[in-house]
Amino acid sequence: MSEIPVSRIAYILALVGGILMVILGLLSFIGSSFENFGPFLHWGFVYGSIVTIICGVIAVVGSRSATTLVWAIVLIIVGIIGGGLGGLLVALGGLLGLIVVVSKKT
Repeated sequence: MSEIPVSRIAYILALVGGILMVILGLLSFIGSSFENFGPFLHWGFVYGSIVTIICGVIAVVGSRSATTLVWAIVLIIVGIIGGGLGGLLVALGGLLGLIVVVSKKT
């Protein structure tokens, strides 16, 4: 079995998590447009799905630079804010990227 570097695993996790966040955010946005909870409760679901989509796009863009210190921290924060399975994968990718950065410093 070939060995994959940890930096590549961090990139793949962040990329897959970001794509999942975008897809699930779009599905949530489309699904919430068909439900009628009331005038104010409906906006909460719409804003939550928009935040998930934005966090997913940030994760997809930042996944390429997961092994830099700033982007690793950004990916961890974006994963926590985005939430869900995609957010977990993004946060794990950011954590692995942070481990790579810290291990290079020493």
